[in-house]
Amino acid sequence: MAIYDLRPWLSTPGTITSCPPGLEYLHQINQLTVCQHFDPLGALRKFETIKLYEILNNQGQRIYFAEERNNCFLRHLCGFSRPFTVTIYDNVGRDVLALHKALKCSCCWSRCCLQKLKVEAPPGETIGYVYQYFHPFLPKFKIKNENKEEVMKIKGPWLVFTCLRDLNFNLLTLDEEMVIGKISKHFSGSVRGILTNGEKLEIQFPFDLDVKIKALMLGATFLIDYMYFELWP
Repeated sequence: MAIYDLRPWLSTPGTITSCPPGLEYLHQINQLTVCQHFDPLGALRKFETIKLYEILNNQGQRIYFAEERNNCFLRHLCGFSRPFTVTIYDNVGRDVLALHKALKCSCCWSRCCLQKLKVEAPPGETIGYVYQYFHPFLPKFKIKNENKEEVMKIKGPWLVFTCLRDLNFNLLTLDEEMVIGKISKHFSGSVRGILTNGEKLEIQFPFDLDVKIKALMLGATFLIDYMYFELWP
């Protein structure tokens, strides 16, 4: 696809012990940017079936690209509540990550409607989960490892549904006393900026954070994007 030739690729790193293949890219970085490529004609036609993303480091080098292939009927019937699988590829086209979300209504007042994302690296090997958990006012999530043990938490702002300011979802320690990273949606300042550049979300985390947790934060970014920022369901 020509879309993937627009930016320079980051060169393939060497193998790192105990690191899932393909996640070596995450070892020495502390920031990612997820860019959705927006197709205005696809939005007008209302039958887009593939959503495309680039995942960049802080120097604008492409680390991964991602795609969501979905059922057209479910996409338009269920909107952001739909089930999805997002596959993330590295620069040689190798499947690195797979993100799976089941069909669930999106309602913070019902515990049975809370969202869950499973993250696999490589596809078929579960490395963890992102669980939404109940709070009457705030968007909150738990990051769990492959054994479903809690390792981190994410807390969003009280007012999410606005395009007039930057929005931050903070990555917290389990006791919620320390902010160690964040997922940010930046206000573009104009409708034109959204329509021409697509959506961008920025992820920040410590350099020395385990690569699996970095990958789970990347998965959480897609879940948060689908739940709160998707402009064209």
